[in-house]
Amino acid sequence: MLKARKYKVVDVFTHKPLLGNPVAVVLDADGLDAAAMQRIARWTNLSETTFVVPPTTPGADYRLRIFTPHTELPFAGHPTLGSAHAALEAGLVTPAGGKLVQECGVGLIDLAVFGVGPDQHLSFRLPPAGLSPLDSGDIDELESLLGHAISREVAPAIVDVGAVWLVAQISSVSALLALEPDLARSAAFERRLGITGISVFAPRRATGAAIEVRSFAPSSGVGEDPVCGSGNGAVAVLRRERGLTPAGGATYTASQGQRVGRDGLVEVEIDGNGEVVLGGSCVTCVEGILRC
Repeated sequence: MLKARKYKVVDVFTHKPLLGNPVAVVLDADGLDAAAMQRIARWTNLSETTFVVPPTTPGADYRLRIFTPHTELPFAGHPTLGSAHAALEAGLVTPAGGKLVQECGVGLIDLAVFGVGPDQHLSFRLPPAGLSPLDSGDIDELESLLGHAISREVAPAIVDVGAVWLVAQISSVSALLALEPDLARSAAFERRLGITGISVFAPRRATGAAIEVRSFAPSSGVGEDPVCGSGNGAVAVLRRERGLTPAGGATYTASQGQRVGRDGLVEVEIDGNGEVVLGGSCVTCVEGILRC
């Protein structure tokens, strides 16, 4: 028998509807198995669909399962913020002292909640990251499938933040925005390396955002992710490790989504201990019932 489940689509990293990265959130997903969740994620066809279920770990406010159209992820950034926004808006959780704890595949994720209503701002602390170097042959292949040289003086790396991103710098924003990667080759490349996708960035010279970012994950069914939280987190880790941010910490804004008609802003903080915090605004665009 079909069950009516509360459902929202939340636009993340924007306070203006339709300009961020949408995540579909099934708010009362208890009783759905992984196969059903994957079917729903294929049907919504968004970069991620999430499912809020009761926590299994003491101290967590809820448990979140995160699916792309092709696979389940242990963690992702914009689904974390969007799902927290949806759960708060629906009254499923109440922040204690402005804090929430999300349980997901990588463990417990701490979120901070500032403000209420349209002025609400959410942030989360990135899971501990691991870096792996790329060999020269893989760098050559990366440049070939991107159709453009990367900045080799900023050595690219595979950055594991739960989602696993190959991160590289491009020389300019104009070159970054002109990229037309070979997505079929990229998907095979991602599968061979065991990564979620490729996030590339370039420094911005104008006022406002410090960097421009693009993220591609065709092996997960996401050609270009409009505004990617975990991708931006992986970029922040690489920038920290390559000395592109001050040693004592940094705060900056990343812009993403121009090539797909979006205008996302990701707020990034690297604290004095090198830990990365990502935040932004969220707005609900769709509310209703999913029968499944």
